[in-house]
Amino acid sequence: MSGLTHLDEDGAARMVDVSAKAVTAREAVATGHITMSGQAAQAIAQGLVKKGDVLAVARVAGIMAAKRTADLIPLCHPIALSAVTVDFDLADDGVTVTATARTAGQTGVEMEALTAASVALLTVYDMAKALDKAMVIGGVRLLAKTGGKSGDWRVP
Repeated sequence: MSGLTHLDEDGAARMVDVSAKAVTAREAVATGHITMSGQAAQAIAQGLVKKGDVLAVARVAGIMAAKRTADLIPLCHPIALSAVTVDFDLADDGVTVTATARTAGQTGVEMEALTAASVALLTVYDMAKALDKAMVIGGVRLLAKTGGKSGDWRVP
């Protein structure tokens, strides 16, 4: 099973040992989109959703999720995050989220950014589901990462 970092020589799952890695500044940016009816998108934009401020709650949920990534993804390292931001772009057909996670550490923050984006989108769904149960979450992906041994990467 050589070459697979999360498996030991017997094929058992393991957390990668990062103790020999250098501490570097690391950042990851992830995105995703939730498509919905024009009525639901308009209600979110105008702050008219009965459950409250959808984007404010989704922002906090995304930040909290980034901080709990190691509790959700079994082989992720707990990371001391320096910053997490969750931003939204409203459109007539839905909401796009962009989440950025930063740390100075021995392992990257891609999973934290992806988790923040995913949970923010799930929270938008939860807050607005009374308006549109057919909303579709998709396109969750890494846009960029910096730092670490593998260097910088951006979506081509």
